[in-house]
Amino acid sequence: MFPPPFDLTTIGDGLPAAELLPRIPERGPLVVEAPPGTGKTTLVPPALSNILRHTTRTASQAARATQAARATQATPATPPKVLVTAPRRVAVRAAARRLAHLDGSRVGDRVGYSIRGEHHPGSLVEFVTPGVLLNRLLADPALEGIGAVLIDEVHERQLDSDLVLAMCQEVALLREGDPAGELYLCAMSATVDTQKLADYMGAQVASTPAVTHPLDISYHPHPERAQGSPAFYRHVADLALQAHSSQREAGHPDHRTLVFVPGRKEIDWVCSHLPDSVPLHGGLTSHEQDAALAGNSPIVVATSIAESSLTVPGVHAVVDAGLSRTPRRDQARGMTGLVTTSTSKASADQRAGRAGRLGPGQVYRAYSAADYSHFAPGITPEILSSDLVAAALTLAAWGSPDISLLDAPPTATLTDANEELQAMGALDRHGAITETGQKLARIPADPRLGAALLAHGSAAAEVVAALSTDVQGDLAEAKPQASEVRRFARMVDDQGPAAPGEVVASAYPDRVARLVNSGEDAEYLLASGTRATLAPELRRSLGGSEWLAVAEVQLGRTPLIRAAARLETPPLAQVREDVTAHIADGKLRARRTRHLGAIELSSTPVSITELGDEERSQAVAALAAQGLGWLRMTEGASRIKERVDYLREQLGEPWPELTAGDYTPEAERVVAGERIADIDAYQAIMRQLPWPEAGRMDELAPERLEVPSGSAPKISYETGRPIVRVKLQECFGLAESPTIAGQKVLFHLLSPAGRELAVTDDLRSFWDGPYQGVRKDMRGRYPKHPWPEDPWAATATKKTKRALEK
Repeated sequence: MFPPPFDLTTIGDGLPAAELLPRIPERGPLVVEAPPGTGKTTLVPPALSNILRHTTRTASQAARATQAARATQATPATPPKVLVTAPRRVAVRAAARRLAHLDGSRVGDRVGYSIRGEHHPGSLVEFVTPGVLLNRLLADPALEGIGAVLIDEVHERQLDSDLVLAMCQEVALLREGDPAGELYLCAMSATVDTQKLADYMGAQVASTPAVTHPLDISYHPHPERAQGSPAFYRHVADLALQAHSSQREAGHPDHRTLVFVPGRKEIDWVCSHLPDSVPLHGGLTSHEQDAALAGNSPIVVATSIAESSLTVPGVHAVVDAGLSRTPRRDQARGMTGLVTTSTSKASADQRAGRAGRLGPGQVYRAYSAADYSHFAPGITPEILSSDLVAAALTLAAWGSPDISLLDAPPTATLTDANEELQAMGALDRHGAITETGQKLARIPADPRLGAALLAHGSAAAEVVAALSTDVQGDLAEAKPQASEVRRFARMVDDQGPAAPGEVVASAYPDRVARLVNSGEDAEYLLASGTRATLAPELRRSLGGSEWLAVAEVQLGRTPLIRAAARLETPPLAQVREDVTAHIADGKLRARRTRHLGAIELSSTPVSITELGDEERSQAVAALAAQGLGWLRMTEGASRIKERVDYLREQLGEPWPELTAGDYTPEAERVVAGERIADIDAYQAIMRQLPWPEAGRMDELAPERLEVPSGSAPKISYETGRPIVRVKLQECFGLAESPTIAGQKVLFHLLSPAGRELAVTDDLRSFWDGPYQGVRKDMRGRYPKHPWPEDPWAATATKKTKRALEK
């Protein structure tokens, strides 16, 4: 017997999303568009469960109508389960508890949830984080027993949610026509480009408008908001007190004020000024999160966790700092970190809407209306701005590296991710996942942390658990949940002891850092080449440490180290010894350098004759990497370089960037003892040219230009524009300036003595206008040369008048 269906009338009582129910089809895919607070997360999952219950029973009845089916197919005891993803643990737990309460059942019975360290699956509806569902998909690609996947809060565009959506679309495609049941795929969003999402999924759309009360929005800018200083967050705290007092005076003694700030540090600053406040962020334990939601603290200070996927009860007022902290990939630095930026208009509007759920609300924005007008319209998808190492590993383990995603990842970032996975042995040189990669894909942590766990065994479990739960500060003092530590320890063997710094350095070798400025700012140089400052909260325990292993950097104008551990010595396994070479005073110089990435440990001069074969190869590579600058530039070499540079600027590929060319043969000749002065750059440049395109070089960027007099002066490309310097008389009758690769030739018209008289690329206008003034000034100074009144009818010449008459 099937369990009874959900009572949608009772569950949907008073929820605006109830009007969606008649428009939910029996088959997906489906996009549900409904603003925060309409009840879509509470009502749509049980509605889908009831649909699955009906379609499963109907299919079973149809199957029993045939003799073969009676022998082979039994009716399941329960309908297939509905999986619902929500982007944060606290939202998952809150949604499951809310639905179970309205259903009159216990959590884990009909309605359950699964997050890191907590599993109460439930038989009909289970709420999970996207990360949990990704792991299930890799373990069970068919999603046996699952009849529907509902991906909530798609508008937040978290990377894991984008991956889940893409992978579930492939599962749904593979299960089309499956007698065991197709997969119903549904995506829900508060604010998103609905048509783009529907087109991507090939889905129907069901939407409902927001039902909100009027909002009184006021702006309260502060001069130090951009700096994110403690003074600004004191201002935010003052606004929270003002909002709280205003609501009490308005007759809402039990109201709550919700304050939005970008991160935990800012939450601590604000809460330090508000004794009756409570924090709410993803790093809290489940018990602490429950206390924040269900408690009676009048002021809740939260990150964007409370923006759309989570409802804080009793809110009549919102204070918004207008800031968000998001992961960003800094391609120039080759690293990913957290950055604090202004939030989007969509996020600001959602935050404000939290005040209008129960009645007229107040919104205090700690920025100006002009600031709001300059906010980005919507949220930037994480796939476009984040590190992609974990995503690339997931896709490799899934077996669809070319999977269709809602937004394609940046090519450079994805390439970097695959190269890093190859370096740690997770992918082979063809991009296929290896046995090590399969192990890393099963570890619920960043692949770098997973690799450190495999390398150090259970001794690394505490640090990996701390970093997997976004713990900041001195990692030697971190106290992650004991259950998480045990979970990671069970995944690997016992090995020898490992200090926290060793584990972090193993996971993030490019973030090993050395102290370079021991002043108050405690500046460090990372192996990647980035300079970062120790965050104030770390100076007590880590200040003065010569070596650190850095786990988290907050990017910005001055990057801040937010999580790190002390290293007694640099990891010797990462130290490299290289020979570098350069040209100084016209001679080849070489040095033997020991370094850890960009951190130089020692450097000593060495003679080329003392080098072994491998070191000589290093010297050649180092010299060649310096590009073209050290080679002897003859006039011919300079002119050909100007022409190639011009064509690259105007036409792009395949014309090369010569400074980044391959000059290895020339470097080999110098290292072998040949004099630099005897090596002409001309032949080296010619070797870089693209063929057969180079055969048209005289057509595309000619070296000379024939003028009406019959002469052919040189064309200069030095300034990035074709320039011809020629005597004015040689151009009589020339009306149009020739075009070279899209740009007109700029004529410098000269006097008989070679002095500049005019500069123009519009000869017709010059002859018809300014020429008469030039003629008036020059005919007396240079009487031997022709200065005709009508330059159009005159003979172009470089000769004097007497020479012309002969």
